[in-house]
Amino acid sequence: MSDLERFINDTSLFTADPLIKMTLIHHQFESIHPFYDGNGRTGRILNVLYLVNQGLLDLPVLYLSSHIVRAKTDYYRLLQAVRDHDDAWEDWVLYMLEAVERTAIATLTTIRAIKTVLLDYKHRIRARFRFYSQDLINNLFTQPYTKVEFIQRDMKVSRLTAMKYLDALADDGFVLKQRAGRSNYYVNIALNHILTGQHILTGQTQEGESESCIEPSRQRIMQRGAGMIAMKGNQQT
Repeated sequence: MSDLERFINDTSLFTADPLIKMTLIHHQFESIHPFYDGNGRTGRILNVLYLVNQGLLDLPVLYLSSHIVRAKTDYYRLLQAVRDHDDAWEDWVLYMLEAVERTAIATLTTIRAIKTVLLDYKHRIRARFRFYSQDLINNLFTQPYTKVEFIQRDMKVSRLTAMKYLDALADDGFVLKQRAGRSNYYVNIALNHILTGQHILTGQTQEGESESCIEPSRQRIMQRGAGMIAMKGNQQT
């Protein structure tokens, strides 16, 4: 591990592009296998943190696990091939670079989709509700769900007022109200669709503003929303 640490931190040892170096670091870490469990997850986190350290990412938002899990057979085959044959490095490097490319494209697509629905919510909530504020929009998109307590905190309103706001948004189809344990959770429907990979159509209003044309299955959203908040609810009970 000490040799790997020097390889990671001493740029004079290997002057290749950081992306190339990341693929080598990952292979070496997985081959060393320093922990009893969790080496794969740790190695993938190390990939992202290295790219942040090298200035290629501002935030650790490149979720390489998604691609690797989908192509798991190739991942393990190429990982082992490098251990068995010195001439197998090129295929390994190309595999990892493809993972970075595809994940980066998917991440940008997700970010743009979130921006689109955020603006859509902002325009429609501002047009329909007097309690609209930027603090409300920020709250709804900080994570896939919100709670009465979160609205109280961010909008500086009473519990009863916060509950009325969220119930009004639920009645109008912006959030889905669900109960887990002793708490009500309000799942952001459009954001949940994006994060769970469901399709969202985008149309245009007469004024030319983007408007989400979402036709969700409430049963699927309820099931996924329940799964999303089950752990949180169990912690509170």
